[in-house]
Amino acid sequence: MFPGTRVERSDLVEGATMAGILTPQVLRRLEQFQLIAARRAKSSAKGERRSRARGQSVEFADHRNYVLGDDLRYLDWNLFGRLDRLFLKLYEEERELPVRIFLDASESMLFGTPSKFDFARQVAAAIGYVALCGFDRVSVHVFPDLTAQKEADLTQYNAQLAIRGALRSVRGKKSSLEYFTNLTGLRGGGVADFNGAMKRGVLESRQAGVAVVLSDFLDPAGYEPGLMALVGRGFQVNAIQILSPEELDPSAFGDLRLVDSETGSLQEVTFGKYRLAAYRQTVANYVQRLREFCQGRGANFFSCSSGESIEDLLLRQLRSAEMWG
Repeated sequence: MFPGTRVERSDLVEGATMAGILTPQVLRRLEQFQLIAARRAKSSAKGERRSRARGQSVEFADHRNYVLGDDLRYLDWNLFGRLDRLFLKLYEEERELPVRIFLDASESMLFGTPSKFDFARQVAAAIGYVALCGFDRVSVHVFPDLTAQKEADLTQYNAQLAIRGALRSVRGKKSSLEYFTNLTGLRGGGVADFNGAMKRGVLESRQAGVAVVLSDFLDPAGYEPGLMALVGRGFQVNAIQILSPEELDPSAFGDLRLVDSETGSLQEVTFGKYRLAAYRQTVANYVQRLREFCQGRGANFFSCSSGESIEDLLLRQLRSAEMWG
């Protein structure tokens, strides 16, 4: 954007539509929402969230005894008239809420039609847009790192590095169009390191806030240490598992050669239709374990298919769980 320019609402709608991220109808609905924070904001930057800091907003918080040198404008004269003592009015300072989105861009997320990665980018766009409209700061942490891309194509590596850097700190509704464009420009690939990515995100975070994790949670190393790192740091965690229709209900049968999309390892299996029920139960059990792990640690959990309408997740599931309202 050029200095001194501003983004009109029609530009945002057109930009999001052209980027294939969000429809105008969804965008208009999202503008009515605000992220709900269970914990008060502690950020030092001004925003629209109540915090424990005392400042000069219009929200009254408490009184304290007057001390010589205090600003006389904040004396409570009504209280002085009743108690014949000087008290100072304190007001709640408004701070921004840090919103960190952990976006899984590993090779396995490219699977499915539509791909899990495309669906995850849509969710990231929606959550980021709600936060930006509320003057909260948005940081998108994309994983895995770009080591493999650097070795394969240095030009592509530099382009992706620039996009990821631009997504690490975004604030204000005027930044929405650039935010959508950068999300669209992201490319997936590489071997996931879920737990390592969560731990790095915790170490890089100056303050805890809302953490949104968008992944299929299919890392062979598990997900427990990574999610525990976020919870232990004090984040309000929202885990959103995205699986493809083919993973939930496979259509291929017979003698199959399965290739791990990230490690390249091969495994030959015989998959008959009679095993479909057992497969579905295995997937359901895995999702349930993940759900119970999250809920047992105070984290929200959502599971969805990349083939579903994104409106159901955004406008029904997240709202009913009071992630926003």
